[in-house]
Amino acid sequence: MVQFIAGGKGEGKTKKLIDLANTGVKSTDGHLVFIDDDSRHIYDLNHDIRFVETNGYPLSNYREFIGFVCGILSQDSDIKCIYVDGLTNIIKTIDDEGLLKLISRLQTLSVREDVDFVISMNCKAGDLPDEVKKLLVA
Repeated sequence: MVQFIAGGKGEGKTKKLIDLANTGVKSTDGHLVFIDDDSRHIYDLNHDIRFVETNGYPLSNYREFIGFVCGILSQDSDIKCIYVDGLTNIIKTIDDEGLLKLISRLQTLSVREDVDFVISMNCKAGDLPDEVKKLLVA
């Protein structure tokens, strides 16, 4: 499953994502990963959640991001959910076409690896393609 949290700056996307991760760690029998572009929120997360900072990695498009995620998944077959905070901060440029390709690849990984993805993006929900709007967390 792939889900999105969208909203403008300061609308609580990160807090919601952190709350989902901290709640998820209590109810899953696998590992959780939280990917962020910086380490500001590392202490807000339960210590059982693996935190990955992308700041030192040159991720400039959705293909590189997929490779990054595949690298994480290849090292731990017990991952059940990956949370991504601020996709547009991690991938500097992503258009609607790239976003749809990213979602398609994540959905394939989700089924093959039995892992869920919850991703926050700094954009208005109304500006997203219809295919992405269907994946928004209520």
